[in-house]
Amino acid sequence: MSISSSPKVAPVVDARHFREALSQFATGVTIITTRLADGSFLGLTASSFNSVSLNPPLVLWSLNQAAKSMPVFSGNSHYVINILAADQAELAMKFARPSDDRFAGVDFTLSPTGLPILSGVAAWFECHNRSRYPEGDHVIFVGEVECCDVRAQAPLVFHGGRFLSE
Repeated sequence: MSISSSPKVAPVVDARHFREALSQFATGVTIITTRLADGSFLGLTASSFNSVSLNPPLVLWSLNQAAKSMPVFSGNSHYVINILAADQAELAMKFARPSDDRFAGVDFTLSPTGLPILSGVAAWFECHNRSRYPEGDHVIFVGEVECCDVRAQAPLVFHGGRFLSE
């Protein structure tokens, strides 16, 4: 029997190397939407989404603590997580870039609580903002799903720093 030594591993404290390693994990792409106090809408692209529990139905996503939208998402009672379809990379980019109105020219309908559900998405979840957990430089949002729908289709995937559709 032969025992080989483990490969040298870069320390996790090297943020660039850590980020590069994380980029090798393929994730789905979401746009989280909510409403501002003035009635306008806010949305942002996020790839940090995961299921937590079936009973009760819980999902999570995370947001950088320094994000300008943090006070809105922390204070609002509800948000919608839109799971993007393979043909929606341009939409993901639109909601990832700074803009005065990310919803300009975007088709959507309203959820039961009046939040944007983007047209053409593979699935969506309307969530009650159940809890938040500050961890490192992000806040983990746990949402209790109040309603959802699915239009099964190929997903938009983020891997290696880029969007993939197949």
